[in-house]
Amino acid sequence: MTDLFEPPALQQPVPSRRSAARQRAAAKRRRRRRRRTTLVVLACLVVVAGVGYLTWGNVSGLLSSPFEREAEDYAGPGNQAVEVEIPAGATGTEMGQVLHDAGVVASVEAFRQAFSENPQASGIQPGVYQLLTEMRASDAVAALAKNEKLETRVTIPEGFTAEQVLERIASVTTISRADLDAAVGDPASIGLPAEADGTVEGWLSPATYTVQPGDTAQTLLGQMVERTVAELDELGVAPEDRHDVLTEASIVEREAPDDYRGEVARVIQNRLDRGEPLGMDAIDAYGLGKPASEITRSEFNDENLPYASRVHQGLPPTPIGNPGRPSVEAVVNPPEGDWLWYVTVNLDTGETKFTDSYDEFQRFKQEYQAWEASQG
Repeated sequence: MTDLFEPPALQQPVPSRRSAARQRAAAKRRRRRRRRTTLVVLACLVVVAGVGYLTWGNVSGLLSSPFEREAEDYAGPGNQAVEVEIPAGATGTEMGQVLHDAGVVASVEAFRQAFSENPQASGIQPGVYQLLTEMRASDAVAALAKNEKLETRVTIPEGFTAEQVLERIASVTTISRADLDAAVGDPASIGLPAEADGTVEGWLSPATYTVQPGDTAQTLLGQMVERTVAELDELGVAPEDRHDVLTEASIVEREAPDDYRGEVARVIQNRLDRGEPLGMDAIDAYGLGKPASEITRSEFNDENLPYASRVHQGLPPTPIGNPGRPSVEAVVNPPEGDWLWYVTVNLDTGETKFTDSYDEFQRFKQEYQAWEASQG
């Protein structure tokens, strides 16, 4: 018979009161340590966040717009008068730099801020202005926005002679006639091309010019010559042909009504091609310095007068005025035609008739005389 042995069931020991107290105390210590760790971590995070805030604050301060800081500015209203030049295409910052360098504004930043706040600032035009030193930036912007520039505009009409051009400049600008004459006497100083042979007549392009305070006789007349050369180049006129083209165009300018420039240019060319005198009153009037109505028959036929167009073949020695571009274009591209004569039969309307028949030319003259008589 086999004895079967069955061990007793395992049982958890029953803790004593003392051991239970120790366990509770240990649990409290663990909870306190966890709380301290949490507080340390939070404190570190606060420190890190504070450092990050300070660091970003410093960086953002470096990167922030100057508009966010108070820019140095004068109290105004200003002291001594000073001239400043605003260049073409200048931005508000560039204008501010010009004014700061001239002592007008205290800082570029103050001007730039005032510029951005003034709706009229975008309309400031290039030119020379008179302002004051130590102005408030907003006042400086407002003064520039008025566009009251220290400049003079001089308009040279088409057909003016060189003498008339010089007189107009001297009467309108601060450039003296003596300075103008000196510049004309030194062709190189105004860029006059060699083909002009030292004569400015015909080379002073008619237009409206802006004269700045620092401009001189040389710079202003140089602009006129430069403009003439540029137009001739644009129209494809070779340098060796410039003198003749300007001379023909000057005759067209003085002789032709606006709507008939091309036809008059063709008449001039046809007569030149045939080797005949041009016989145009405007040429004689220029040479003698008086109206054609005051020229005598003997003067018209005086071979000793270089501008006597009835006796000398070819073009006159120089242009007889300064032609505008339409007259130059008419000479460069005249219409086709066999015309040799023309008469303006009605001065009110400018109606002009052209012919290659001398007899018809005489009838045109009679038509003009009849119109003249009707005017009383």
